[in-house]
Amino acid sequence: MLQRLVAYLDSIKARDPAPRSRLEILTYPGVWALVWHRVAHRLFTARLFFLARLVNHLSRMTTAIDIHPGARIGRHFFIDHGFTVIGETAEIGDNVTIYQCVTLGGTSPDNGVAGKRHPTLCDNAIIGSGAQVLGPITVGKGARIGANAVVTRDVPEGAVMVGIPARPTMIEGGQAKPGFLAYGTPCSDVFDPQTQKVELLRCEIETMRKRLDALLAEQEDVRSRA
Repeated sequence: MLQRLVAYLDSIKARDPAPRSRLEILTYPGVWALVWHRVAHRLFTARLFFLARLVNHLSRMTTAIDIHPGARIGRHFFIDHGFTVIGETAEIGDNVTIYQCVTLGGTSPDNGVAGKRHPTLCDNAIIGSGAQVLGPITVGKGARIGANAVVTRDVPEGAVMVGIPARPTMIEGGQAKPGFLAYGTPCSDVFDPQTQKVELLRCEIETMRKRLDALLAEQEDVRSRA
């Protein structure tokens, strides 16, 4: 048990340069959300649905992360920061990383039968900040979903997806990029994990600047016609 915990904490340290020690990682809400979920999932599989939901609500109140007790989660799952929602029929493989404000959402079945309605994330997938992965789709092994992307179709193994709706960029499916791509977002050709948050902010500022230029140009066009 202790060896498994140490291996889990080390897997997080390999993906997040911020913590100085394993003890610091134990303060992460994503770690505690996973602990609560393991308890809730066992209750759920034992058909103790009310108790499972009770544990789920306690977890949500203390971590701001909502994982349905029915979701199936593999080893070394890491939620960085929190504010994440994971639906009932979601399936998550090993070494998957999810950043803040992500939703693994479901579709409403037309025939009234619940069934599989949430995504499946295969091993080593990375879901960037604010991404929405919706429906009974599959995100392939090693795939990256960029920040704020909306994914409603299957993602090939090793693909990097960005935009609304999400589309592949930089790397075609099946050609996995070596190393860990923080936030699942290709902000530059050389991505230093030590400056991952700065790089993400630069990308967001550049996007906002382009939108502002487009709005100013549109206003100038309206004035010239008036």
